[in-house]
Order: sequence, then structure tokens, then C-alpha cells
Amino acid sequence: MTDEANLIRRLAIFTVSVERGGRRLFSGLDLDLKAGEAAVLVGANGAGKTSLLRAVAGLLRPAEGRIAFFGRDVEIEAEEARSTGLHFMAHQDGLKTGCTAREELAFWTGWLGGNETHLGRAIETFSLEPLLDLEVRKLSAGQKRRLGLARLAAAPRSLWLLDEPMAPLDRTMRATFGSVMQAHLDGGGMILAAVHDPLPVKAREVLIGARMETQG
Repeated sequence: MTDEANLIRRLAIFTVSVERGGRRLFSGLDLDLKAGEAAVLVGANGAGKTSLLRAVAGLLRPAEGRIAFFGRDVEIEAEEARSTGLHFMAHQDGLKTGCTAREELAFWTGWLGGNETHLGRAIETFSLEPLLDLEVRKLSAGQKRRLGLARLAAAPRSLWLLDEPMAPLDRTMRATFGSVMQAHLDGGGMILAAVHDPLPVKAREVLIGARMETQG
């Protein structure tokens, strides 16, 4: 990754509590994630894993605590970090079903600041060439997920927020994406993922629930 793509070198979560619909999901979460590290959020359905990802992405305001982003030496303004330094891949891929895969990937590449080189790499990595002229509505769940995940390669950013990224992928594509994630970490990137199944990379486990627990 380039220095620009490495804008965020550290994510720090200080005593964060999250509420949804007036109900406290969890309290007192601390997490320090540095360049080259991955962490997985585990816990029961409804515990707040997705809500924490949304809070880091700036889509949900924590009830208490603070979320901070740091470059190599200094804290980065949260708005800048979120707009140029992270990807949030939600459970829903956010793809327009009436567009072709080519149109969707080209749009997101430009919108997120990627270029033609990145676009070509994404198409090759996720084996998208045979799908490019198909409308998104005609793709299977696994094919849609591949198209969504391709944005990670098409517009490199340092912090990946992933919500159950492996769920619809077949064995071959899971192995491919595992290699992509490892390369991202090796290049100084970071991954924070909500999962039920383990990621195929080394990652700290963070239990989300009433009793917060982080394991090394």
C-alpha cells in the first residue's frame, strides 16, 4: 500500500458503550489496534458487533467513550480518517441491482479514490472477469460478495471494517480472500471484523457482551 493508503496506523477505542433502541448493548470496551494487526469481534447475535463497526465507521454515535484514529505520529481528525482511510463492508453489500458488475465496480473505484491499476488488480484477484457484463441482480450471493469485497483492492485503504465477510464465499474464494487479508496486514493494514467463524489470519479475539473481554 502507498503512504496515502496507510493514513490510519492505529485505531484506539476508549471505554466505549453502545446503545440501540434505548437498550445498552455493551459498556466499557477498550481496544488498541495497530498497523499489521487484526481483531475479531465475537459474541451472541444482537450483542453489538455490527453496532461497534458502525460506530467506528461514524454511522452510530457511542453512548459513552471515544474512538480515535492515529497516523504515524499524531491523531487524525475522525472525519478525515473515515472518509479517506477506512472501508466498511457491511453485511449488505450496498450494490445497485440494475447496474452491471462492471458499472458498480468502476463507480466505487472512482468514488473511493482508486485507479485503473487497482481496478484491474481487483478484477483479477476476485475472478470477476466473467461477471462484469451481468446485472448485479443476476449474481448469486457469493458472486455479489466477491464484487463487494473487490472494492477493498480497487481502492486501497488501511483500516478494513468487515461484517461477516466470509459467509457466502465458497472454499476457493475463502482461501483467496484469506490471502488478500494476509497481504493487507503484511503491508501495514488493519482489520476489525465481526464474525461467527474464525478468519483465516491471526487475529485477537474480542468478546462483545455485557462482560467485555479481550484475548491476546
